[in-house]
Amino acid sequence: MSMFLDTAKIKVKAGNGGDGMVAFRREKYVPNGGPWGGDGGRGGNVIFVVDEGLRTLMDFRYNRHFKAQSGEKGMTKGMHGRGAEDLIVHVPQGTTVRDAETGKILTDLIENGQKFIVAHGGRGGRGNIRFATPKNPAPEISENGEPGQERELQLELKILADVGLVGFPSVGKSTLLSVITSAKPKIGAYHFTTIVPNLGMVRTQSGESFAVADLPGLIEGASQGVGLGTQFLRHIERTRVILHVIDMSASEGRNPYEDYLAINKELESYNLRLMERPQIIVANKMDMPDSAENLKTFKKKLAENYDEFDELPQIFPISSLTKQGLSILLDATAELLAKTPEFLLYDESEMEEEAYYGFDEDAPAFDISRDDDAAWVLSGDKLEKLFVMTNFDREEAVMKFARQLRGMGVDEALRARGAKDGDLVRIGNFEFEFVD
Repeated sequence: MSMFLDTAKIKVKAGNGGDGMVAFRREKYVPNGGPWGGDGGRGGNVIFVVDEGLRTLMDFRYNRHFKAQSGEKGMTKGMHGRGAEDLIVHVPQGTTVRDAETGKILTDLIENGQKFIVAHGGRGGRGNIRFATPKNPAPEISENGEPGQERELQLELKILADVGLVGFPSVGKSTLLSVITSAKPKIGAYHFTTIVPNLGMVRTQSGESFAVADLPGLIEGASQGVGLGTQFLRHIERTRVILHVIDMSASEGRNPYEDYLAINKELESYNLRLMERPQIIVANKMDMPDSAENLKTFKKKLAENYDEFDELPQIFPISSLTKQGLSILLDATAELLAKTPEFLLYDESEMEEEAYYGFDEDAPAFDISRDDDAAWVLSGDKLEKLFVMTNFDREEAVMKFARQLRGMGVDEALRARGAKDGDLVRIGNFEFEFVD
């Protein structure tokens, strides 16, 4: 089994806020001491941090659940609970984070040390010291802590490379990478020798440098999952220049020009925007018999099938084995990179809008439905959050929650829907009778 892992699905849970405290001053010489219960502490966030030392998502194969600590509860003497520490999760450069439920992209983590909060901790509940008023100087009301954000995430690693080597299996991509960089990819006389992306740094004679990725061989139908399928096509998306390696000797019995068309078709089928990237055609294995004649035929067919206004891609004949033509190829690649901008990986429609961690004023405060047992069911983000943060062990807190429901218009809405005195009303697992 390959030890390379480039996708993972995980669950993250931020810490809950600590509960507020109900307490009163009881010193001997302090008459009418009043409330003295402190607030709960903030729950910990779950934060992703880019670590350039990581190369795979292997750590997420065995650890798929990440939960931050909850905040401490409030204490007497007006002391607030301590906020929990954030949970730091290290991810490799090039990690794209999606919300598994919506499919929207939360962030694209590409810079070393870059941070992103993927789950926000809940705020601490207020203690009864916060609810004192002239009318109620000794309230027995406190709030429970706000629940921390919980979500399922899809992680996808797309390696960071300036140049990507693409082509059919056994066209010499791994050999080329091994002679132009210090990388040591596996090389063999059989298909799919490379089953994980290999990365190496190139330094040209003129002093330019860039990163090259040797991507596992593609075959016809790869964009639909054939062969290694889309498992590694995603890594081409970050490259700015594509080196299309072709076996010009036709040693596998395939036609070089048909190989060229087939691979481009797979790139286009996977992501149309890949065709925006400039390509250099690398005519490899020129030391083999028939290669020169095949190259002439290839150039002729390429010219015939290109529009007269389109610029033909550059073609560089090389031999990875004899190192023929490599310096010219690398200089041309560096020159093309210098004038090729970064490509935007995602449209705005794919990105999740900047999160607002409060109540949406335009969203309905609650929703009413009917259960199978004829009970009325109340739901809605605002209502459910108020419910979770209510301390039902205190009668005053329960009465406060009832007033909040009335203020939101729940009573009137239930009455308009036909609720009658004694009907069962349910919020989550909590049930109470409707009083008209």
